[in-house]
Amino acid sequence: MADLRFDNRVAVITGAGRGLGRAYAELLAARGAKVVVNDLGGSLQGHGSDAGPAQEAVDAIRASGGEAVANTDSVATEAGGKAIIQSALDHYGRIDIVIHNAGNVRRGLLKDLSYDDFNAVLDVHLRGAFHVVRPAFPHMVAANYGRIVLTSSVSGIYGNQTVANYATSKTGMIGLCNVAALEGAAHNVRCNVIAPGAVTRMAEGLDTSQYPPMGPELVAPVVGYLAHESCAVTGEILSSMAGRVSKIYIAETRGVYQPTWTIEQVGEQMTRIDDRSSPWVFPPVPSGQMDHILRSFEMARKGAGAAD
Repeated sequence: MADLRFDNRVAVITGAGRGLGRAYAELLAARGAKVVVNDLGGSLQGHGSDAGPAQEAVDAIRASGGEAVANTDSVATEAGGKAIIQSALDHYGRIDIVIHNAGNVRRGLLKDLSYDDFNAVLDVHLRGAFHVVRPAFPHMVAANYGRIVLTSSVSGIYGNQTVANYATSKTGMIGLCNVAALEGAAHNVRCNVIAPGAVTRMAEGLDTSQYPPMGPELVAPVVGYLAHESCAVTGEILSSMAGRVSKIYIAETRGVYQPTWTIEQVGEQMTRIDDRSSPWVFPPVPSGQMDHILRSFEMARKGAGAAD
């Protein structure tokens, strides 16, 4: 199989000065992409700024024969997001790929977490995704081409303690992805989610001595596929951790139909409601929401024995 390349494609990658983002940037640039390396260069908690990480990544790409420019605007604001996408347009005249990887961490138990810390994380992760997707999307639609990769996490999908802000952001990313995938489907704009696991500076304070190999280079090829023109999926979540690549999806039980319910009956029927032997799976694209509605209506029309 021939190498999948990104010649003449322009990619914006946020948080690309270090860790996972840098691995993505270096891989795409090595395969021919022109890359806008965005990184504010702040601390893990999102404080301060430093132009060094973005420029160092650009220097490494250029030293290897690739093409890249640095950008240090913040994804946390509408103006910053617009400026990041405009950087691609100004330097390269187009935008084909957006990979939103930028992130910060502010830990705290739910009972203690401050509103400042909650919003600071949402601003970078979830609102940051919207801040770069929104200005890029019209250009992709007009060009009838685009690839968007957003970043979720098993800490969001399955939950984790002390990260209510992070988990909220990472789960919200899935909703944004689904809408972008649906609205982009007719325009060859595909949007997917990566749920990566890698040892980066976000693992600071954790004992990783017993971890298997979990470098960013194990995740980068999965993101590279999702960013490539040959990507055959949209509205999906791929997980990549320690060399294992899998698909995460939302399913629901077949459920129980009754023409009327009482509070007591819900409790009495919970075992049947929770029966996972024949799950229903509704991919977001092309019509997951409507499929859910129609199957539910079908069961209501036909009664308890219908809609197997």
